[in-house]
Amino acid sequence: MKLYIKGLILSGLLAGTACTDLDVDLENKYAELPDNPMVIEGEFNAVYRNLHGWFGRDFDEGVMYQGDDLMAVCYTQGNYYDDGRAINGSIHCLTLDNWNCKMLDDIMAGCNEASKRIANYGGPTFDDPIVAPVRAIRAYYHFWGMDLFGDIPIYDHPTAADEVIVRRPRAEVAQFIADELEAILAQTKEDGTPALSQANDVTTYGKPNYWMACALLAKVYLNWGVYTNPITEVTADTPNPKLNRCVELCNELMNCGLFEVGTGYRKKFFPDNGQNIKDFIYAYQVDHADFKTGTKTWMRWYYYKLKGQIKPQIFGWDVSQSTAGTRILTPEAVAKFNLPGDERNEMILSGKVFQFDNNYNVTDVPVMLYTDDACTTEMFQLEFIPEFEWDDPSVLSIGSESAPGCTPRNIRNGTALLNSRKGARCAKYPAKQADYDNYGREQENDYPIFRLADIVLMKAECLLRGATPVDGDTPASLMNIVRRCSGAPDVTGNPTIQDLMDERLRELIEEPWRRNDLIRNGMFENDWGAKNGWYVDGVWHERLAPDGTPARDKRHRLMPLHRLTLEANTNWSQNPGYQGI
Repeated sequence: MKLYIKGLILSGLLAGTACTDLDVDLENKYAELPDNPMVIEGEFNAVYRNLHGWFGRDFDEGVMYQGDDLMAVCYTQGNYYDDGRAINGSIHCLTLDNWNCKMLDDIMAGCNEASKRIANYGGPTFDDPIVAPVRAIRAYYHFWGMDLFGDIPIYDHPTAADEVIVRRPRAEVAQFIADELEAILAQTKEDGTPALSQANDVTTYGKPNYWMACALLAKVYLNWGVYTNPITEVTADTPNPKLNRCVELCNELMNCGLFEVGTGYRKKFFPDNGQNIKDFIYAYQVDHADFKTGTKTWMRWYYYKLKGQIKPQIFGWDVSQSTAGTRILTPEAVAKFNLPGDERNEMILSGKVFQFDNNYNVTDVPVMLYTDDACTTEMFQLEFIPEFEWDDPSVLSIGSESAPGCTPRNIRNGTALLNSRKGARCAKYPAKQADYDNYGREQENDYPIFRLADIVLMKAECLLRGATPVDGDTPASLMNIVRRCSGAPDVTGNPTIQDLMDERLRELIEEPWRRNDLIRNGMFENDWGAKNGWYVDGVWHERLAPDGTPARDKRHRLMPLHRLTLEANTNWSQNPGYQGI
């Protein structure tokens, strides 16, 4: 019997209906491999699901908090401080002991596991069309490693146990990713159809397909100037020779007829989101029953810290478990949600809080605070405070959570009541009670990675930066496609890069791109929150990293390598701007 790998066509692989020639040559390298396409699909799915190992809390705290929209806070040092693992991303002072910097190990593991499947199933030249989606996910993992850490290894083969792993220059990694994606996008099967599935349905949702590869390549080319120049020299004016190719890819996604920005913004992120959301090109699929894992516990970040002292509940049901930990919006981000009629404003919990109904729409029912957990003595309406004073800005402390009892007389003196109300919240991913109660505070809201709305705004940015206009689109007309989804007013006149960045913040808040956007546009070192320093009695205190470099040091555009990573790879050196091991 001989197993022909090419007989397992991709469409059948994804749908589970492929046929094979089962004449197996015992001398063939594939003799030990399974001959069941469903088993092979399981092999590939295991690689696709690798991102569940790191695309969670570590990514949240280590990457997303580096933007100018979200900021971690703690209740005095030692109370939810967690050795700075949360706040250090917010202040651009990550250290080689912060656990979120160990993401690189998990990313590299995903690359290596993908390379094993490619070697096993890719035929003599490792490029059989059957492995095209595995090559796409490998490129995706390389992308995040390169984007976050700069120079990383290129995994174009399975590594041997005794192999010395070498980091490659960032520009080389970017070129490897681009070459891989260009190759598999152009690749066809023996019947002439694309190697990567062009379907957009239940068989491809959450898996790498043709459109995921298009979106990823567009993202690589949008940031080409960042990835191919010294990181400290990147500005908003850094030349980018890939803008027109980025536009071509954006056009292909916009014109394929499979995706739409649509109307109704907030419903895209509700607990029942998924394949039904036509704005989603590629998503982090969450299904606790199937995958035994939820996603980030968004609920805990936007709820009132002192649970049991509000009535009615913000989302209609009591939070049965602790809402430990706090993440707030920067005042600068809150100020951007100011467009009249914009549905996106409704997810920002700023100022007086009103209850949401079962469809997550804001009502006119005020959420009231009580002096006791039994909610017998009403005090006043819950109000989140976007502008506040820090208790200890050096560690982003908003004060004690165990201060004396809350009364109207001591609201202004640092009590738990005041401190637990500090900072606006973002309720973009509301939870349903069953998920929160049954899955250990995990939620099953799918998390979008590539959306058509993002692609539309990327095309607008390319045009603003000098790409050749096509299809009659302008930056304003493209931004208006996105705005009309949420009911925001149309852009008038000629928008600037700052206008576009503000729109990207509103549209993509709590999605993985803000850090990336800021670096590309030379805004990563700007002041926001208490990132760069703070005032005490009118005296400015510059925030310094442990090695004495300022928080605004441009070298901090790359994350440091974790101490354990360097100890395991003794031929590597720490990224510039950080202490060694």
